Amino acid sequence: MKKILFALIISWSSVSFGQSLKTENVILITLDGMRWQEIFNGGDSSLMRQQVYLKDEKLREKFWRDDATERRKALLPFFWNTLAVKGQLYGNRALGCKVNVTNNQWFSYPGYSEILTGHADDDRINSNDKLYNPNGTVLEFINQQAAFKGKVAAFSSWDVFPYIINDKRSGVVVNGGLVEAKGDKLTEKEKTLNQIMTNIPNPITGVRLDAFTFYYGLEYMKKNKPRVMYFAFDETDDFAHQGEYAAYLNAANYTDRFIGELWNYLQTDPVYKNKTTMILTCDHGRGVNAQEWRHHGKKIAEADQIWMAVIGPDTPAKGEVKGECQYYQNQVAKTMASFLGLNYQADKKVGDEVLSMMGK
Repeated sequence: MKKILFALIISWSSVSFGQSLKTENVILITLDGMRWQEIFNGGDSSLMRQQVYLKDEKLREKFWRDDATERRKALLPFFWNTLAVKGQLYGNRALGCKVNVTNNQWFSYPGYSEILTGHADDDRINSNDKLYNPNGTVLEFINQQAAFKGKVAAFSSWDVFPYIINDKRSGVVVNGGLVEAKGDKLTEKEKTLNQIMTNIPNPITGVRLDAFTFYYGLEYMKKNKPRVMYFAFDETDDFAHQGEYAAYLNAANYTDRFIGELWNYLQTDPVYKNKTTMILTCDHGRGVNAQEWRHHGKKIAEADQIWMAVIGPDTPAKGEVKGECQYYQNQVAKTMASFLGLNYQADKKVGDEVLSMMGK
């Protein structure tokens, strides 16, 4: 009976709707543990001295500006010169717009599972252990549709993502952690990345540096033209846990550059140009004071506060969303599918799509 019910759900939920949308491809991007405070306010001068092993003597010169608007542009130029001009940003609580997680864990695996499944599962998803996710994800759902079969991929710095996405069951291509590009037709860039990835110093042992995740993923896109792509960056969280605020800001800054480079590529490839929506968010927030900004989890106040952003051909250019409003992490999955004209459902109630992202 369960198998019959699941088949009916898949059959019903794969019926296309919203055919007037221009979006044919969706890219999801996450910055692990990236606080909304830096997204909307830029670097915090009270934390800039927290740099011990990964020092940057020019940190204030690079990222401090007296004016918060200029300060956030210095830290995240793509976010504020492109995304905020052509897209939408959610989560500036100073303007009344709130975004929160719905799980009660407030750390990575539960957050990513909520993003990708559209619901929390506090009973079963309550650790960062390498356990295969019993819940289906929106990536798996999309990959089951005929038009998207074999056109869904994820590249992550953290090696737990094959378990979160459950690559064995889902059939989604997942390249996570210190994994090289494989195959008979590697590009010269892939060969170079393979050669140097494990031969350079890595201050976050066991996690792939985000530059490798990005360029491996970008090469995959150029070769295979996936219709749904997920980039999961990690360094912001790793450096925050180490209390290295300079490294945290620098990681955010060059991740912003990666996203800008990706956006520029999308504008040059006819498969993606004017047909691709990017959705950006994070898995959890962090604490707010000088000690707790390093940490998260349900014992850290306000670590459930996150942000979201979107840019694409169907998204009205509203910039920062202002006024009293409340959104949730569990809305990302259905929103991704809706941009593709798909009605994502699961065996648990999922969060509603964010209609304002589609101009509704």
